[in-house]
Amino acid sequence: MIALAWRNLWRQPRRSLTALGAVAVVVAFSTLYYGIGGAVGNSLYTQLTGSGGQVQVHAADYRNVRDFSGTLIPDADRVNGLITTHAGSGEVVGVLDVPALLIHGDRSRALALQGSDWPAGVRRAYLSTNPLTGTFVTPGDSDSIVLGTSLARALGVGIGDRVDVYAPGTEGFGAASYAVTGLVDVIDPAAQARTALVSLGAAQALAAPDAVSRFEVHFPDVKRVVDDGVSGSVAAELTPQLPKLQVETWRQLSPGLVKLLNAFGPMLAVITLIFYVLAGLLVVNTIYLGLIERVREFGVLISLGMSGRAMMALVTLESVLLCAAGAAVGAAIGTAGVAVLGRGFTIPGFQQYMASFGMDPMFYPSVTAAQVLQAVGFALATGVLAALWPASLAARLEPAEAMRFAA
Repeated sequence: MIALAWRNLWRQPRRSLTALGAVAVVVAFSTLYYGIGGAVGNSLYTQLTGSGGQVQVHAADYRNVRDFSGTLIPDADRVNGLITTHAGSGEVVGVLDVPALLIHGDRSRALALQGSDWPAGVRRAYLSTNPLTGTFVTPGDSDSIVLGTSLARALGVGIGDRVDVYAPGTEGFGAASYAVTGLVDVIDPAAQARTALVSLGAAQALAAPDAVSRFEVHFPDVKRVVDDGVSGSVAAELTPQLPKLQVETWRQLSPGLVKLLNAFGPMLAVITLIFYVLAGLLVVNTIYLGLIERVREFGVLISLGMSGRAMMALVTLESVLLCAAGAAVGAAIGTAGVAVLGRGFTIPGFQQYMASFGMDPMFYPSVTAAQVLQAVGFALATGVLAALWPASLAARLEPAEAMRFAA
């Protein structure tokens, strides 16, 4: 029956190719659309993990602690070594956030000064989206500070100027003076006015010797959510090793983002269904016209003993084969397009819009096997639904009337 159904489709090749092409276009569009939706999710993912890593380690109950000392992780070198042992290919970053007042002349700004030594991969990923003028933070440098461009303008400083920093109520010297060695144009406009970076050693001398506010585990080469198969396992390994600390993945740190990412799939599916309805109408037209042209043939088949159920199966099979062929072509085109675009691309003129939300203007489309199968499944369901009406007409044909029919 499959061979007969396939042969019947190509009696009118132009019409069948038109319907097949429509299904292929819809499946390819759906796959690419899922990929673009994934690109938006990946952009949010890279924004979050680029600044905070895929895994973070904090002091226990750190969200409810109000005093500075209660947020600290002491004996930072030992904890760093332990985390590094279980981080695999991840880069471990110790970060100390110091509540401080930056002063230059008669201008001042209160913010959280960030001390970190920025391993090579993390530094490279950060500077790829946040352009730097001057020199970035270097490990062990106790005299340099890098400021966001908006913060530098607010303080009236440039490269080579000095800023005074006061951190009262902390455990270090509580005051220091740094030379501005770099200005970073942070992609998030709001963050530009609160970005002040020093080395971890400088921040510890200022506020908390041998302590950090948190450890971050970064996987800088992971740009897509679907590629992140390590954060959960790393967190699971670290949790029993650090019983007095709190280990969290990016999903636990940003549950709102996770809900948004989870909502993308259903939203995209609803939108693509509209296009499948349009393609289904074209398939209905193709199958119905084929039915009209073969009424006499169907009458002969029924008179020879073919049941109405078998007739419905034949017509439905023709529709499903048509949609399956279109789905195969469309899925191949769509996944190939996502693979090419998955290396990263930007939309001209859209970079500033993305930057206004603090998002990476570089898109990394991705599509899962489940999404491709969903697109193909929609196409096959379209084939079945499109055949219901023509198939029911074919099953109700009377042999004598059918053989007298003139189209």
